[in-house]
Amino acid sequence: MNPSNQMNKTALVSGGSRGIGLGISMELARTGYDLVVNGVREEKEVKGPLGQLSSLGTEVHYVKGDLSDTLERQELYEKAVSLLGHLNLLVNNAGVAPLVRSDILETSEESYDRVMGINLKGAFFLTQKVAGHMISQKKADPGYQALIINISSVSATMASTNRGEYCISKAGLSMVTRLWAVRLGEYGIPVFEIQPGIIETDMTGAVKERYTKQINDGLCLQKRWGTPEDVGKVVVAMASGTMSYSTGQVVMVDGGMTIPRL
Repeated sequence: MNPSNQMNKTALVSGGSRGIGLGISMELARTGYDLVVNGVREEKEVKGPLGQLSSLGTEVHYVKGDLSDTLERQELYEKAVSLLGHLNLLVNNAGVAPLVRSDILETSEESYDRVMGINLKGAFFLTQKVAGHMISQKKADPGYQALIINISSVSATMASTNRGEYCISKAGLSMVTRLWAVRLGEYGIPVFEIQPGIIETDMTGAVKERYTKQINDGLCLQKRWGTPEDVGKVVVAMASGTMSYSTGQVVMVDGGMTIPRL
């Protein structure tokens, strides 16, 4: 089938089998996307999430791969294109927090390299591969449509000195959004960014009690935790084409947490 007849119907979601990534994958599947979901766990360990996605009636594939590894990243890209035929949407969602929250006076190079390798290097070079594919598709078929969405964090601008490497990686990802928005502008391929706030996932589980208290005390204008589905719905809105003249823009999904107040 001509790719232009499958507008916005195939997607690669990195880190798409758990947390925010699973919420994104679920919302995309509900709107008819065929998916390649990436993660680092063995496929047998993600049968539950994959079953949930498949039950929604779309084509779902799982490709294991560590985005910080050059060969595994290349293999993920090649398998995604092979399995789906083409890609309309890339969601750079895969991300990790430091294994140990340490004061920046004590941050280790090992932790820094791990977080940056997955959260920033992996996203940049996966985008490079997929962008090349999208440009080729666009040249072959002017009706083909594509976009890229980066999932960063409010930590791109809000400093947390006990997880500095995470904040740096997300700030870098914001520049990745701008760089690729500029580079892909001539091809009509928009690039967007979503900055989630406090989202209820396994990553935030260790600090749930503290964040719940802060939310109840007014940290967010909307006094509740965010959900992975909240992020997924914004991804679907962006992918629908309603923001086609807004490339490079950032949408906060944070319940109003980052609005300056007196």
